[in-house]
Amino acid sequence: MFQYIINKIFYGFLTLFGVVTVIFFLFNVLPGDPARMMLDQREDTEQLQNIRQKYGFDKPVFTQYLYYLNDVSPLSLHSSNTDDYTFLSEGKYTAQKLFTIGKVNLVIKYPYLRQSFQKNGKNVSEVIAETLPNTAVLAIFAIVIALLLGIVLGILSALYKDTFFDRIIAVISTLGMSVPSFFSAILFAWFFGFVLHEYTGLEMTGSLYEVDDFGERMRIQWKNLLLPAIVLGIRPLAVVIQLMRNSLLETMNQDYIRTAKAKGLTMYQVIRKHALKNSLNPVVTAISGWFASMLAGAVFVEYIFNWNGLGKEIVNSLNTLDLPVIMGSVLVVATLFILINILVDVIYSWLDPRIKLN
Repeated sequence: MFQYIINKIFYGFLTLFGVVTVIFFLFNVLPGDPARMMLDQREDTEQLQNIRQKYGFDKPVFTQYLYYLNDVSPLSLHSSNTDDYTFLSEGKYTAQKLFTIGKVNLVIKYPYLRQSFQKNGKNVSEVIAETLPNTAVLAIFAIVIALLLGIVLGILSALYKDTFFDRIIAVISTLGMSVPSFFSAILFAWFFGFVLHEYTGLEMTGSLYEVDDFGERMRIQWKNLLLPAIVLGIRPLAVVIQLMRNSLLETMNQDYIRTAKAKGLTMYQVIRKHALKNSLNPVVTAISGWFASMLAGAVFVEYIFNWNGLGKEIVNSLNTLDLPVIMGSVLVVATLFILINILVDVIYSWLDPRIKLN
């Protein structure tokens, strides 16, 4: 197990290296001058030159790429020369020196995702730290809804195979997968937040934290979580239902299930003690992928419901070409994908002892 996790982490770093390379060169071929984006309409020639020198924009693209790798890497090299871009500034990097050779320092540090072009030099890590928890809460609630309802409906659909109930569930699942998330979000916001507002008490838009009526402090509004979580959970719910149904039907045809029935166990006992656990593997696979994608894919849902999460921040950054925020967000999401995949593989081995982590 330990060796397997080490191997996965190693290949995860290779994957992140590829992600960093792709996003850097992809966004650096876009038209526009980053220095002008940072200064907006206040620039003059001297200011532009200072900004380009400070952030390394005056260097060749490949040199800028090496600078970016050095910034996001936990283990990096930094100059002792204050005029160099890689100077180990305390206000810029949170680092611990390992050793020094000449004027070069080898340090271990938190990845530096640079500063936003549009938020007055605010660190990208701060922007992500403020928005990612909201997206994580939304994604977790959506996944919980999809799992609880999906597993129950999938089991019932398998038990009542080819009945009217099974066909209704199949139709609902097909609709859930077919309807785009942005359309579902608009429909739910209008119907439950506007038409039925008097009965539901729900708002069309709103985030997890809102300022109170006196404007003095922030308070949590859990009701604002309900509609976006349901909308975000519709598509994974449809997938879980079908996967659970098909997997359970396949498991119920296994020899050990027939043996359990022959011993006189009830259907409830057979499913709970023998069939359910071994039927969850494809569900775990699907949910892991959906959960990771939700952290970045909730863009339309967050934007429509005005939910202050990472998805909404990415949309705003794309509109303003705030490249460091976009690049940092993509890198964080890629890291989460890798960590979730490792966690899922470990869960596999627990759910099904026949699976070995090689």
